[in-house]
This record gives sequence, structure tokens and C-alpha cells, in this order.
Amino acid sequence: MSQYQGTFKRYEKKYLLSENTYKLLKERLEGHMVIDHFGKTTICNIYFDTPDHQLICSSLEKPVYKEKLRLRSYGTPAEGTPVFVELKKKYKGVVYKRREEMELIESEHYLYDNLPAPRTSQIVREIDWFLKFYKNLQPAMYISYNRIAMYGIEDSKLRITFDSDILWREEELHLEAGVWGSPLLKKGQRLMEIKIAGAMPLWLSHMLDELNIYPVSFSKYGRGYQYSRQNIGKKNEFTIRKGEIKYA
Repeated sequence: MSQYQGTFKRYEKKYLLSENTYKLLKERLEGHMVIDHFGKTTICNIYFDTPDHQLICSSLEKPVYKEKLRLRSYGTPAEGTPVFVELKKKYKGVVYKRREEMELIESEHYLYDNLPAPRTSQIVREIDWFLKFYKNLQPAMYISYNRIAMYGIEDSKLRITFDSDILWREEELHLEAGVWGSPLLKKGQRLMEIKIAGAMPLWLSHMLDELNIYPVSFSKYGRGYQYSRQNIGKKNEFTIRKGEIKYA
């Protein structure tokens, strides 16, 4: 297994940008931030929930504390590909994330078949507790998107990500099933996230003010869940299947 960061603690703020605002902001960020060495990546996720969707329903009520469990890969994985089991918690605006790397088949045995994890660690014990507390967890939604990530030149802990082509689906809930689904955003929109360990730099705050960019409350899984309950995404929307665009 490769080396990776298993724990995170930070503030995360989200913003919805038009294509024009995105381009203007990218230009102004030059000299302050650079794109990380991964460049543009495709991130794929399976979110887990109870049969009655307890986790996402609670999250949408905006409680002081909320948590979620997901399985994440970078690109469409195959047998032997490393993936991440992630436990994400948010308390009073602070995000705490724990993640454990496993091979794809190991992760599916663990989360889908309720078999023991391939190894023991503090993070695995936390995930084990979560699985026991929320009984009958099952795959609930697939979400993928293309991401460009940047980090600060003076402060590498400052990160900004731009997500586009966000897709969701509630069928074929395996990462290896590929990247396809219904769009989550309007055409040309991007979801920006600013991830910081403490206070936002003044130069960045001023930049956002000048471009009239303001934070929003946005959850990819939450938005997908709301669309599915409203039957949006199956009417008058595109379904993108394996590189092709078709009307649903």
C-alpha cells in the first residue's frame, strides 16, 4: 500500500460558481496558489446509509454534529486497485475525516458483505464502531466528479478544489461499474471548496468579496438524495452513461 494521510481536521467552506466566475477567480489565484501534481482527477464515491436514509435525513436538518461513511476511489477501480474507506464527521463547522486504504475487493468484503477488515488500526476500530451503531448500513448512492485541486504557495495546508461534471445515481452501486449518472449541477456550474486549518487569509477573503462569491450550504449526497425524492434526474435531465449523453 502507498503512503497516504489517514486523518484530517479542518474547516471546509463551499461555493457555487458560474463558468465565468470560475475563470476570473482562477486568474486571480495565480501567484497565490498552484495546481497540485495530480492535475485533474476523477473522484468516485459510494455513500452508505440505513434503509430509511437516517444519515442523510439527519444531515439535511443541519445539526451541530453529523457524520457519513463512504467508499472512495480515484478513477474507476479494478481488482487490486487501492480505494479508501472514509468516515467523515462535522462538529460546529470543523470537519474531521478518517480514512483507511484497502484494495477494492477487501473494501467490498468489509462494507458490502460485513466481513472483518483486512487489518486492525485505530481508524478501522472507529469505522467498526460506526458500522455497529448504524445497523444494516448499505450502499445508497454513487457520486463522481472531476476535480482540480490547488494548494497555497505560502501555506500548503490551504487548499481549494473545483468540482465539475458531478454525477449521481442510485443503481449499480459499485465503484467498478464506471462513471455515469445524472448531473447534479446546472451546465457550466462548478462547486468550489476552500479547506483551511484556521482563519481564511485576508487576500483570499478580499478576492471572494470582489467577485461576489459567497458561501453556500451544499452536500453532494444531500442534493442527490433530494433530487431522487423529487424524481428529478429522470425527467428533463441528461443521464451520462459511460461517456455518452442520453436523455433519461
